[in-house]
Order: sequence, then C-alpha cells, then structure tokens
Amino acid sequence: MTPLIDRRRALQLGIAATSAALAGCQEQPAVPATPAEPARVEFAKHEILMLVYPRFTALDLIGPQHVFSLLGPEFKTRLVWKSTDRITSDTGIPVSPTLSFQDCPEAPTVLFIPGGTDGTLAALEDKDVRDFVAARGAASTYVTSVCTGSLVLGAAGLLRGYKATTHWLALQELSKFGAEPVAERVVVDRNRITGAGVTAGIDFALTLAAKLKDESYAKAIQLMMEYDPQPPFNSGNPQVADPESVRLLEAMAVPFHQQLGESLERIRTQ
Repeated sequence: MTPLIDRRRALQLGIAATSAALAGCQEQPAVPATPAEPARVEFAKHEILMLVYPRFTALDLIGPQHVFSLLGPEFKTRLVWKSTDRITSDTGIPVSPTLSFQDCPEAPTVLFIPGGTDGTLAALEDKDVRDFVAARGAASTYVTSVCTGSLVLGAAGLLRGYKATTHWLALQELSKFGAEPVAERVVVDRNRITGAGVTAGIDFALTLAAKLKDESYAKAIQLMMEYDPQPPFNSGNPQVADPESVRLLEAMAVPFHQQLGESLERIRTQ
C-alpha cells in the first residue's frame, strides 16, 4: 500500500473519505451490453455536471474538480459538452468531455460553469449551451460558477434577482443579467454559489463541499490538499494591487467588455 493510499485511509477514519470513495467518484468507462447497443451510463446518487467548452480557463475547472473528487462514492463528477469529442482550453490544454448533453441526468445535484474570455463569449452566445444550462440549472440542487462562468449562468437566465460574483474585471457586467454584483471571493445566495476569478475556484469548492457534506469534512479536504496560500506578492485583488497593474488590466479588458455587449445584442435577436 502506498503512502498516498495510507493518507487517504487516515482521512477516511477522520471524515469518512476512503480510498475507495476516491476511486468510486472517478469517471469509469461505460461498457456496452452488446456491441450493437449504446453504452449505458450509471448515475450516482449525486451527480456533479461541470461544463467544459472550447477555450475555457482550465484552472477555473481543475481546482473545484479536485475538491469534488474527494467527496466520496455517492458523488460522481462529469465533464460535459455537446459531444465527447476532445476540446482545448484557452491555454492549450486538451480536455476530453466524459458525457454529452443528451446523456446528462436531468436533475443533477450540482451544475458548474467555468469561465474564460472569448471562449466564454462564444459559449453564452450558443443557444444550445444556454438551453442546456437553463434546463439543468432549473432542476439542480446547486447552480454554480467560477470567474466569468457566471456570465453564462446570467445569459441562461439563472442569476436574475440573485447576488453573484465573477472576475473583478467583469463584475459590473453581472447587472446586465439582472444579478446584483458583489465584490467577494465567494457569494452564496440561496442555491446560487458563485466564485470570483480563477483561483477563487478552490475557495468556492470548499464552500460547496461544506454544504454537500459538512464543515469538518471540507476542512479535512483543505488539509488533504494542503491548501494554505501564501502568495509571494500582495497583488491578488484590485484593492491591494499596484495601481499601474490595475490600470493595465482594465485597459486590456476593454475589448472583452465591447465584445460582451455585441454578444448580448446578438442574443436578443436570436
């Protein structure tokens, strides 16, 4: 038995996260009953659907996915897209979706949307994506996002009347979707849980893990991950960053804001 399995077995003794639980929540290839029949998907008690799409930001997804992988065998995480054909993140990381839209459970426990830039704009303009997100979101126990993934939720009509957050450069754009922008790392409003930019995904996922299990379990996951951020610079948000850095990023974001406005106009004419 490897030291890693020993640590996970110790974690099980403290919070019931067994090594078998870790294996059980990983995606397993479906085996068709016969060569002529399509593969059957066996759904878990709690399904977590994590949308992926061309040119999404991988770190928005990977941090939360790692936390979810430690929840136990009753939870199964799916990377979902229109098909299971491989897609590529905005930094060139290839990702293979594990479930297509048509094969997804209708009422998952969690619907999660990662962010990005041009890939996110393309996703929120895509009617198939909006329809899928709206339908699954309406039936989900928790509707969630990290970074600009909240704009996709907004475009699907799922944030109207809710407090929400996103990357600080896009925060005020949430009001265009009827949401109330809140400049916080993680915002919880009823069953909507949204995280700020990119690295906030781990904070978001631990917050959600405490709701899906309990606080002590989430704390143990944090310790298992050794999530103890000590960044080399005090530059992680616009309130503490160098003003020149803030101005530079705000200038770089101008095209995104313009393109988002154009995307919303096209959505209105669809």
